[in-house]
Amino acid sequence: MSLQTLVSRRFLPLFLTQFFGALNDNFFKNAIVVMITFRGIQMAGLAPGMVVALYGGVFILPYFLFSGTAGQLADKLEKSFLIRLTKLSELLVMLLAATGFYLDDFNLLLGTLFLMGLQSTVFGPLKYGIIPDLVDESTLVTANAYLESGTFIAILVGTLLGGLATTFLDARLLIVTGVVGVAALGLLASWFVPKVPVRAQDVKVDWTFVRSTVEIVAAVRPNRPIFNSILGISWFWFLGAAILMVLPTFAKDSLHAGEQVVTAFLTLFTVGVGVGALVCDKLSFRRVEVGVIPFGAVGMSLFLADLFLAASAWSVLDASGPNLQLAAFVAHPGGWRVLSDLLLVAFSGGMFIVPLNSFVQQRSEPAFLSRIIAANNIVNALFMVVASLLVIALLALGASIPQVLLVFAVLNLGVSVYIYSLVPEFTLRFIGWVLAHILYRIRVVGAEHLPSDGPAVLVCNHVSFLDWLFIFGECKIPVRFVMDHRIFSIPVVKWLFRHGKVIPIAPAKENAQLMEAAFDKVSSELREREVVGIFPEGALTRDGSMSHFRPGIERIVRNDPVPVVPMALYGLWGSFFSRSSERGLWKGLRRWRREIVLRIAPAVPPAQVSAQGLEATVRACLAEAAAPS
Repeated sequence: MSLQTLVSRRFLPLFLTQFFGALNDNFFKNAIVVMITFRGIQMAGLAPGMVVALYGGVFILPYFLFSGTAGQLADKLEKSFLIRLTKLSELLVMLLAATGFYLDDFNLLLGTLFLMGLQSTVFGPLKYGIIPDLVDESTLVTANAYLESGTFIAILVGTLLGGLATTFLDARLLIVTGVVGVAALGLLASWFVPKVPVRAQDVKVDWTFVRSTVEIVAAVRPNRPIFNSILGISWFWFLGAAILMVLPTFAKDSLHAGEQVVTAFLTLFTVGVGVGALVCDKLSFRRVEVGVIPFGAVGMSLFLADLFLAASAWSVLDASGPNLQLAAFVAHPGGWRVLSDLLLVAFSGGMFIVPLNSFVQQRSEPAFLSRIIAANNIVNALFMVVASLLVIALLALGASIPQVLLVFAVLNLGVSVYIYSLVPEFTLRFIGWVLAHILYRIRVVGAEHLPSDGPAVLVCNHVSFLDWLFIFGECKIPVRFVMDHRIFSIPVVKWLFRHGKVIPIAPAKENAQLMEAAFDKVSSELREREVVGIFPEGALTRDGSMSHFRPGIERIVRNDPVPVVPMALYGLWGSFFSRSSERGLWKGLRRWRREIVLRIAPAVPPAQVSAQGLEATVRACLAEAAAPS
């Protein structure tokens, strides 16, 4: 990523404004949470754990109530002016918070937390909505990456400072100075955000907050892919909010740990999400890869469940003694297990959330982006409020904190199954990519010729049982492959084919009805603007050489005139997945990380499609793939 984008006079002020805002939010919230937990603060008869959950719900409640109006304001008014106004309001709110800290008035701090949430609600659509006006389209992704990375660092620093500040004798002075000083820095940075054009002056701002909330969500709901992604993002915040709410009490009551351990927990959670996001970006190979989402979801459930088991087996020699600080906690026999589980829960969460956010940004109309972000914030907030209420209800029913974590692990497992049911093809595409890049070293030549949308037909030589999965993994969108029906009898392959929506076909002399059904299904998929993949040889090669192409491809294009993309796979003959006599498991293992080549030719227009011509093109690709690189 180019540093020129970060240090540019147009983008840097926004980056710093967001950085100081995120830092202040987390400094303020974590200081309050730690004080409530370890000073035993009670409100309205609620135990400290419930008070923490209440504070978390109050902070995100404004997102639910006011995000609709905030999105309308962000589209209607000049954004840099609104940004400065929100930063000025943050400074005033922090001065009010200073009064609450000095008076030890946690009712006043509760009200201040609501106002801080309101300020963040207004700022949310502004910070994302203004970026396209500050940078060129070519650096838009880079700018978003810097903003997200800066926010991650700010959350980490704010969380650490908020926890550490409470451990000093003059904690109140440190906290007050910190929150007011950081707010002032954010206001100063906002003054340098450039003025930008107003994009939607005709947008009507609805000051009936509940109605605007309902209307903006209703406007997004018909777009099912985006709305499902928003629901997925909101589930992440549902789970994350619940975990963060109970972590301080979990450390103190379940693990007999002190403030340093709480700070370490919050730090690990933040670091884990960030590392998971980076790994997800690496695995996704710079594309929006929703296939990784179910893996992240399952990971969160597994490690949350193990966190419950680790806490259940936890014991301390002297429960009446002082709380364990970080060094003693790490020295405890179960300390590293708890820390690892928490890190891996967050890591899985990072893998879960990144592709969902990227998908929403990629598929949203630019003119409606601020309101889509607002709708996302509304649903996120609703889920987080429900999470707060559920935590409070479970604790009121007598559940322990480890049991609360187990409940959320089970709920998330159900959501994981549901998510997989929505995106099985994308998950298989990701599996194909992983196999091609871990079992082998796949080299793709001509990737620019792969279709980004349909309708289109892919044709390729047929070398192994997993040719389709390797091709699937390199394509930008799902592909409906046509495969010999006999392969469906293989147990594991049958499961893969069913979830990959593979179309079975048989020779006419063997099962004419099945063959006709396959051609009908191919035609139906193409008319639905899908991409179909076929192997025109009709069967796996038995000697490694390529057979003649059958005329079925001509029939497909005659019925539905679509472009055809020829390609060739080289390097899989002799692998465990081929019909080679040398394909034994041990010999297959000796070919571990062997290079395979997928060479893709430009698309052939439908008027020029013939089985003979496509065969010649694929043979040429195969010869080029076999040539030394």
